[in-house]
Formats: sequence, C-alpha cells, structure tokens
Amino acid sequence: MIEKLIYLEGIDPVILYGVNNVRYERIRNAFPKLKLVARGNEIKAMGDKAEVSIFERKVGLIITYYQKHNTLTDRDIDQILIDDVEIAVQLSEPDDDIIVFGNNGKEIKARTVNQRRLVDDFKTNDLLFAVGPAGTGKTYTAIALAVKAFRSKMVKRIVLTRPAVEAGERLGFLPGDMKEKLDPYLQPLYDALHDMIPPKKLESLIEDGTVQIAPLAFMRGRTLDNAFVILDEAQNATVNQLKMFLTRMGPNAKFIVTGDVTQIDLPVRETSGLVYALKILTKVSGISTIMFDNRDIVRHRLVKDIIEAYQDANDLKNDKS
Repeated sequence: MIEKLIYLEGIDPVILYGVNNVRYERIRNAFPKLKLVARGNEIKAMGDKAEVSIFERKVGLIITYYQKHNTLTDRDIDQILIDDVEIAVQLSEPDDDIIVFGNNGKEIKARTVNQRRLVDDFKTNDLLFAVGPAGTGKTYTAIALAVKAFRSKMVKRIVLTRPAVEAGERLGFLPGDMKEKLDPYLQPLYDALHDMIPPKKLESLIEDGTVQIAPLAFMRGRTLDNAFVILDEAQNATVNQLKMFLTRMGPNAKFIVTGDVTQIDLPVRETSGLVYALKILTKVSGISTIMFDNRDIVRHRLVKDIIEAYQDANDLKNDKS
C-alpha cells in the first residue's frame, strides 16, 4: 500500500473533473481498487503500487492529450482509460501541417506554401520577417507558432505589438481611457488568440502578464527574454521604431515581424522601418524573410481579385508616369 500525490499541471481541474465532478467519477470508477481524494489541482491516490502507477500514467495521458488537442471529451477520457497505447501513439505521431490545436480541438494548419515556409524557417531562425498582402495568414500563422511555443514551454510569455498609427484621428480625441483608445488597433491580435486559447484562460494569462498585447511605443527600454514576440503591421513603424523593437531581443527570444509594404500609413516623407530593414538585414545569419504573395490569400476569394485589381491599376499609373 502506497500513497501518491498527483499534481494537475497544464489543465484546469474543472476541465478534468467535469461539471458536478461527472468526469472525476468516471475516472474513479475505472480504478475501484484505489482510494482517490481530489482537492483542487491535486489528486491523492492510495492503494497497490502497480495500480497507483497505472492511474498516474492515465491521468498524465489525459492531461497531455488535452494540452495537445486543446479539447477533452468524455469519449476521449474513456478511450484513454480503456486503451492508452493507441492514445500514446497518437500523441507521438507528427501532425504534418498542423501547427497547434485551437479551441474545441480546431486544427490550425499551415495552409499555403509560404505559411509552411514560415513554420519551417521558425525552427532554425530567431528573427523572421513575414511580408505580403492582406489575407495571407501572416499574423495568424505567427500567433499560432507563438501559442505552440508557449504550450511546449519553449518560451515563458507571448508579447504582441503593433504601431498605433493615427488613421485620420488623433488618439487624444478618441473616447475612453488609454486602453480603450488603443484596443481597436490591437483587436486583430485578440481575435487570433481567441481562436487558440479558451477565453477564461486567455483572460488570466493577460492579467498575470504572461500574454502581453501593447502598442509598439510601450516596448521602449525593455529586454524581451524567454519570450515569443510578434510585431504586426510593421510597415507603419518608422526606421527608429523598428530598430528600437529589434534591439529589445533578449536571450531565448523568438521574434516575428509581419507587414504589408503596399499599405503604409506613415506620412509621405517618413520612411517605413520595414522597408528599410528588408534592405539591410535580410542577409544577416539567423534572420529569415518570407515573401507572401497573392497565392497565399486564404480569406474570401474576392480578396485576391481585389488586391490584383489594385496592383494592375497601380502598374498602369506607374507606366503612364
């Protein structure tokens, strides 16, 4: 007879135990020879050493399955309790193009050639530039990589940032406090995260600073280590702003810079920091540049046609001039 305390790390006990402890009872019934006591994020198992060991393995597989697939059903639990060999094989097999499992087990994949290249280059480079037109999945793929890195404990936090370029209105004249003024600029980043992290979990990660979403100006003076950092809409950063951002990189950091050089909102005389960086940094070892194009567009089919129409009109204008 032994006694073992098992800590539930990486899963909310409510998810494992189920509503009104229905799932916990399911698990307990599978081990009638053990005495189990669940309190918060720990379960005390008492009984035969071999039986306790099997129980610990089953609970570990359930947690690992949830962490990988970001979903857990009663059927999943039953399958693990009955045949953990099949589940163990599933957990060890590569998922090809799947980057991460989003909410409710949604498969988030690299869907185009350049999205796959971004995923592949991420493995061997600490700084990546993902540049191309709207709708190509640059930012979404980058955030999926950030969530994957965080879940696998490659990094301890995720930092997402954008330049808060004033599109025709000055921030001071917008209603609300500073957060309310800035949130519209950052909403696309929130939207992507909400696809991949359960709302309550995301809220707690933001509250404790594990996930940080802030305008680019807030990066000044910081050292970002053990972090996955994404700068979105980088074409709207000035040369000095982008230099400031890139020099924030600390030990064990991964940086991805995304942008579209055809949609620069800076004043005419201001050079885009992204355009400048692409000229001087792309040959530096450890930096990869992925140029997305119209073939990567994964939004509505009309988006590709719209972008091509604007490109054709711009080419015609340049020919005439």
